[in-house]
Amino acid sequence: MALFLLCGKVFLARILDVSLGTIRTVVTVKGKSKLAAGIAFVEVFIWFVISMEALTSDQKSLWVAVSYAAGFATGTFVGSTLSKKLIKGVVGVQVITNKVSKEMIEAIRSNGFAVSVINLYTYDDVQQNRKMLFIQVTNRKQQALIKIIKDFDDHAFIVVNETKYVQNGFIK
Repeated sequence: MALFLLCGKVFLARILDVSLGTIRTVVTVKGKSKLAAGIAFVEVFIWFVISMEALTSDQKSLWVAVSYAAGFATGTFVGSTLSKKLIKGVVGVQVITNKVSKEMIEAIRSNGFAVSVINLYTYDDVQQNRKMLFIQVTNRKQQALIKIIKDFDDHAFIVVNETKYVQNGFIK
């Protein structure tokens, strides 16, 4: 029974501390260093306490290591799922296509997305009727935008980048 309790504590603690670590990483990338530092303190405190208990316990079993590893893997999954749901992010979407039409731009805008259209030229300055669409959206709306684009051009070249900071832009 003591082994089962230790394995359960190790598993649950690793889920918690690894989830916090994943969220801390996302928060750090977004430039929120004070919040990241607070999360880091709690994360490492949990890790230290549970590691110390696992290593100094009278229970010597491979199941402790399995619980530790399973908690780490589960915590990675839980942390990434939580960060997608809880942390609002902005992404920049660049689309290169030669199928831009008034209908496509209207469809994008009527769905609440602001879009800038830029003419593109090839390396020898011969226009190939290619355009770049430049759009900033929240990460929660990214898939809806991509679906609209693919409805008009399923071969469009789409690049999505994490945006750290937006000023004076239009994001609904």
